[in-house]
Amino acid sequence: MSALTSRLQQSQPYALALFRIVVGLLFLCHGAAKLFGVLGGSNGSGATVPAGTWPFWYGAVIELVGGALILVGLGTRAAAFVSSGAMAYAYFKMHQPSGLFPMENGGEAAALYCWALLLLVFTGPGALALDGLFSSRVRETGRDRATAAA
Repeated sequence: MSALTSRLQQSQPYALALFRIVVGLLFLCHGAAKLFGVLGGSNGSGATVPAGTWPFWYGAVIELVGGALILVGLGTRAAAFVSSGAMAYAYFKMHQPSGLFPMENGGEAAALYCWALLLLVFTGPGALALDGLFSSRVRETGRDRATAAA
């Protein structure tokens, strides 16, 4: 194996963490814009989505909470799974009826988020995630109990 390949493999968890953090932050920003009218709001005017409206308000809550969980790497696979499903729903229900391809129906963001989030379901959070912190504590606690029992 070449030195470059070895170096790239060592960096992979950190590159995946950077991907997760960026996708989570951007996804969270979409939810915050829709719910709180920050960052230009849901349509650039600062307007918010009325509470409880289906599917827009629920989608915005999934974007905000899912994005935050993905950003910090807590429950990453589950949050990414639910968020990916929400984006698939958004694409097929809201965008696809206007045209077959994302370029003609305005669904590029929904399609990209759907696939990026689905990738996180299968790859996991990478480095620098709270998931790893808690799983190592669980392993240590289990190891401590096994040592105490012996």
